[in-house]
Amino acid sequence: MSVTSKIIRESLITGDEGKYLLRLRKESGRTSYPGMHLYRLELILNGRIVLDFRTNTFEYTGGMDIDAEKAAINRFSEWERDFTKNPHRFLEYQEKIKNRQEKLYSLTGSEKFDAVIIEGSPRPDGNSSAFALWIKEILNSLGKTVYVIYPDEYIIHPCIGCYQCYNYGRCTFRDDMTDIISLIKNASFVVICSPVYTNTVPGSLKIIFDRFLAYHAFCSLNGCKNHPEGILFAVAGRKGCSNFDSLVPVCDAFMDTAGIIKKGMILCDNTDETGDIRSIKGLKEKAEEMIEKLIKIPDIAKKADNLL
Repeated sequence: MSVTSKIIRESLITGDEGKYLLRLRKESGRTSYPGMHLYRLELILNGRIVLDFRTNTFEYTGGMDIDAEKAAINRFSEWERDFTKNPHRFLEYQEKIKNRQEKLYSLTGSEKFDAVIIEGSPRPDGNSSAFALWIKEILNSLGKTVYVIYPDEYIIHPCIGCYQCYNYGRCTFRDDMTDIISLIKNASFVVICSPVYTNTVPGSLKIIFDRFLAYHAFCSLNGCKNHPEGILFAVAGRKGCSNFDSLVPVCDAFMDTAGIIKKGMILCDNTDETGDIRSIKGLKEKAEEMIEKLIKIPDIAKKADNLL
């Protein structure tokens, strides 16, 4: 999708370092959402963007007294007035806000793992947990570092659908989700393990899925080079593949949002009768075969590239 830009307002203002250009633009096509327009207010000195404010049309509902363009024009007027009145004080205050936000909402994490497993069940000894342990053991045996995410151990605010993440590529909430996004962002392999709860994933796992909208926004605005491969393991108590009809699309949507390339899935039903999945003959071997096939082939390709 091509990006189009239209200048809404411009103003030349004299500051301590010379002439500043205050410019408000309307951008279209920046994200994958049809109809979303981004308004960018920029204060520019000698071609360098000194300050940047953004808002988009999806932030505002029909019942509100203001829309994105009005909000952006209001901010333009405020900046023009305050900068003209006292340029030094205005820039100093805005720089403090900018630095604070960048520090709070940075997506850069210190820890990096080859693989990340999201164990979606709140039961530490359930079937999803048993499968997650299998995968961890298999990946470790292949020389991969692994981190297991247990959603219920994290403090994560649910997504409120404000769409402000599409302004700067970060969520308005500062909580444990920052660490989870960083882990997925730096991984090369992701596994989702989930039981079926009311025909879909558990609530704590769904919160993580929803909050990845901020990462999708980050990639839409900045581009993302890393696209890890992933698999899904789901377990249902009742018999029949139809028990996964709602869960699978939800997990697929998450993988698409997070830039994860789905490479396979294992669906295990009827566990109310079979009980512990560790008693199901051939299931662990099936998982081993899938993981080894996905992990070993890229590793062989990398070694071949190094020999050329």
